[in-house]
Amino acid sequence: QLQLVESGGGLVQPGGSLRLSCAASGFTLDYYAMGWFRQAPGKDREWVSCISRSGVSKMYADSVLGRFTFSRDNAKNTVYLQMNSLKPGDTAVYYCAALKAPDSDYLSSAGDEYYYWGQGTQVTVSS
Repeated sequence: QLQLVESGGGLVQPGGSLRLSCAASGFTLDYYAMGWFRQAPGKDREWVSCISRSGVSKMYADSVLGRFTFSRDNAKNTVYLQMNSLKPGDTAVYYCAALKAPDSDYLSSAGDEYYYWGQGTQVTVSS
């Protein structure tokens, strides 16, 4: 099976940090741009960040810019989302997704362009 599996979610206090991981199995991430999305209670799915195949190019939603960092380790077939200065508004289920990219710099914030999705990991920011 082709799978993406997120991990690292949990309960954290406001101002704290978490590092999410997303590991691929059944396929290599070398040919894929990657994205992180989240869905909070009562809200639609929201794009958070994306990273190119090379890992050099990145984009972040305004709501997380300066606080979150997207990285990838193709040798480990894994991507990461480092989340710092967490706020209650960051509470959501976080999903990673893979997009088969035509070149090494391709980026997209459009969920419809992503082919594979993980099952999600819960992040709760609360005091």
